[in-house]
This record gives sequence, C-alpha cells and structure tokens, in this order.
Amino acid sequence: MSGHDVGAFLRASPVFAALPPKEIQALEAVAREDAYRPREYIFMEGDPALWFCLVRTGRVKILRHSRTGKDVVLELLGPGEPFGGVAVIEKRSYPASAQATEASVIVKIPQEPLLVYAERHPSIIKEMALMIGRRLRDAHASVKSLAVDPVEARLAATLLRLAREGTKVKQGTAVPFHLTRQSLADMTGTTVETTIRIVSRWLKDGLLQDEEGHFVLKDVDALTALAEGER
Repeated sequence: MSGHDVGAFLRASPVFAALPPKEIQALEAVAREDAYRPREYIFMEGDPALWFCLVRTGRVKILRHSRTGKDVVLELLGPGEPFGGVAVIEKRSYPASAQATEASVIVKIPQEPLLVYAERHPSIIKEMALMIGRRLRDAHASVKSLAVDPVEARLAATLLRLAREGTKVKQGTAVPFHLTRQSLADMTGTTVETTIRIVSRWLKDGLLQDEEGHFVLKDVDALTALAEGER
C-alpha cells in the first residue's frame, strides 16, 4: 500500500478522523504495514506495547492464555478495527495476545508518535475510550453468559454477536469470520466436542449453514430464542 493509501486508511478510522491533514501525513511517514500468515502472532501477551495496530485486511483474534494452557478468545476483529492502543498509551505490556486467523495485513504506528499526537488531540483518547466501552459491554455480557447461561444459549449469542458485522446473503446472514469449532468453544467456555455436537444439530435442523468455515445464520429468530433461553 502506498503512503497515500495508508493516509486514507488512517483518516477513515474514527481514532484519527479529527486529525488535520498534516498530522495524518506525519503518521503516514512513521506507519508500517506487516503481513501475517494464518495463526501467526502479531504480538504476545506480556510483550512491550511498542505498536498501535489496526487491521487493514484479514481477521485477528485477541486471546489470553490460561494457567491450564487453554486459550480464551476475548474478541475477533475485522478490517478497520484497532487493537493494542490502551497498552501503548499507558506504556505497559500487552495484556493479551493478538493472532491472525487468516492472511492479514496490519498497519502499525509506533508508540512515541502516537503518544505525541494523543496529547495534542484529545479526540484520539476519546475514540479509544468509546471503543473500550463498547468492547467492555460485550465482555460483560459474555462473562454474565458464562456464569448463568447453558452452552446452547452461549453459542447462539456468540454467533448472533459476530453476525452483527456480517452481510446479508440469499441464505441468511453471513458471519464475516472464518470460525473453527475450536474457536467457538474457546469463545464460549465449553469443549470442542460439545460445540461440534450442538453445531452439527443446528446444521441438520437448518438454523445454520457452513460455507467452508464461514457460518451463515439461516434462522436468526430461532437462534435468538435459543440465546434468550426461550427454546
């Protein structure tokens, strides 16, 4: 991607939308683009937070490693979404790992220039705070669901949440992420065996369709009823 394209990409991000053109050009000059293979890590939990990152293309999952060795997927991010910013601003290590789930390109801005512009333009911090608020609401809903909801409700709620960023297709609503059964299990706090069993039943019953790892929600009403404990 050329510098001009990087500038247009940064300008389209709510984090940098309020910056004047000269400031965007300055960020262009220090930004870099890195390509990652599927399953390759962008950074690891505990690494120094040296880069503020945005997904240019592809998909990234944010995860933490538990003491038992099990990965807990905190969120899935698509094109345009930022990550790692709070750790960069606070000058601390990354609290979680970031891993590409498919071939991805990440735009990265070094810590020092970001800190300079964050002090100069409070809108950067404001937009990050709004982003954190949205993600915390989703995280709170997920934690509450883990505590009280049965597995079917958690799986249905997770698919519905991911489908909010999806696209309408002839068969229903397509989830914009390549999802393995293991990823779904990690996101919902259950085993992959249980996830396989439930998803297989939903596929058979016509609630879902699996297009090479991309789920299509064919019966949103039925999945919503499951998520709300009405079925």
